Amino acid sequence: MPIGTRASRLAIAAVLAGALGLLAACDDKPQQPAAAGPPPTVLVSRVERQAVTQGAEFIGRIQALERVDIRARVTGFLRERTFNEGQQVNAGELIFLIEQEPFKAEVDVRRAQVEGAEAALHNAQLQVTRGRELVRTNAIPQATLDQRIADQLVAAAQLASAKAALEQATIQYGYTQIVAPIAGRIGLATLTPGNVVAPDSGVLTTVVREDTVRVQFPVTQRQLLGLRRAEAERGAQPLRVRLRLPDASLYDQDGRISFINVVADASTDSTLVQATVPNPAMLLTDGQVVGVVVELETPRQALVMPNAAVLLDQAGAFVLAVGADNRVEQKRVKVSEGANGQAVVTDGLEEGTTVVVEGAQRARPGSVVAPRPMPPGPAAGPVPGGSAR
Repeated sequence: MPIGTRASRLAIAAVLAGALGLLAACDDKPQQPAAAGPPPTVLVSRVERQAVTQGAEFIGRIQALERVDIRARVTGFLRERTFNEGQQVNAGELIFLIEQEPFKAEVDVRRAQVEGAEAALHNAQLQVTRGRELVRTNAIPQATLDQRIADQLVAAAQLASAKAALEQATIQYGYTQIVAPIAGRIGLATLTPGNVVAPDSGVLTTVVREDTVRVQFPVTQRQLLGLRRAEAERGAQPLRVRLRLPDASLYDQDGRISFINVVADASTDSTLVQATVPNPAMLLTDGQVVGVVVELETPRQALVMPNAAVLLDQAGAFVLAVGADNRVEQKRVKVSEGANGQAVVTDGLEEGTTVVVEGAQRARPGSVVAPRPMPPGPAAGPVPGGSAR
């Protein structure tokens, strides 16, 4: 073998050996771990014990305590309307006047008939008195006296009939003056003076008493049972009714439940409840839809947390709690709806537990998070799934 060729092979082998040694040295160096990101930031709040008022909210409709539709009771021309639409009227105050002349003339006719019947009866009574004297002297037969007595009875009946006709005419005459049967606020007039009105003309106007109103609302059997149990647990403490107006503000007058229907609606499994509410400022209107908050008067101590902390899955309600090591843990809870965006905890949490309010999508059970306190103010959003679980 030539010397040059052998030397070349040795050189190549040396180069390969050096390269292999370099690769081995590189493999012996420790691997650098990948850089880890910071834990996700979440907003948290503590479960606190506060005084809360137990209750529930419903949808109800205002009804006037008294409402009267005014109708004509006789036929005639409408002569006068004595009120301004929307004003307050007193009981017995004149509001419409129907032409009176025909009815007054009828009263005069009936009164004259009564006077004639009285005169006829007086004459019949005299004839009977004379007849008794004549029978005693045998001047007239007994049959003549009997006839005179019968004529007296007929005259008495005719007088009674004439008086009844006079009374009826007087009543009809009185119907020409239509007065407010109750005190309240009067509505729109459907007819103006000059039109002919009759009993079949329909409603002329409506008078509504509004100083006190009632609100009716349906309550499910489950809710009604819960309210009654709560009332029993608190020593028969009366329930307070508060109204939420269409602008979401609470009405400044409290009401009281006055009636609970004795039967339930089979189609909705609900019971109609009625409450009376003072209405001194006339803010509540007949037919108005309002929210009805039924609650116990005296607050009770309970654990509360923001509504937004409550999450739902197929198994029910739960929260994501943050432990001392900032590790997330899922906890099953039972809650009911409280006031001001809060949920009342009935089971599953202890006072002081930290729960995730915002950022739950970045927190997983077992993961570590960076908790930050929730800014002051109630968390928005209703409790998922209703007022009780």
